[in-house]
Amino acid sequence: MLSDMKPEDIVGNYKETVLNLYGDGSRKIFYTDIETPYPDGKLIASTTDKLGIITHVNQSFIEMSGYTEHELIGMPHSILRHPDMPSVAFKDLWDTVNRGEKWQGFVKNLRKDGGYYWVKATVIPNIRNGQVVGYTSVRRKPSRTKVNECIQLYPTLF
Repeated sequence: MLSDMKPEDIVGNYKETVLNLYGDGSRKIFYTDIETPYPDGKLIASTTDKLGIITHVNQSFIEMSGYTEHELIGMPHSILRHPDMPSVAFKDLWDTVNRGEKWQGFVKNLRKDGGYYWVKATVIPNIRNGQVVGYTSVRRKPSRTKVNECIQLYPTLF
């Protein structure tokens, strides 16, 4: 279970809300309007178990999220859930990967400092002996055109 965010970790003026997380209860979060641009040429990678608990992260994930590796390993991937992301996007993600299929989409992620960053995400089920045992997610820099489309679309999907 995720603990609430701490106001002392937030940089800048922030808003507060409580998110209901898929399978993880709820979490109080603090978020700002500060975007961290996705760096050119970087890939964010992580693996999770079948329940979405983080088992591995790369250095780019650590840098973009603002969390340490120790803070991320063992946490639900929903630690990055931003309140602007419609829950239907995550339902679609889980429905797709639980069928053993690849999912792709654009995601606004929440940083530890309350800021955010956009990614183009690809999530692939890890299958052993015909069973899904976890997931690998690779994120890359999204086009600004797609981000702007999502900024317009996502508020209509809740």
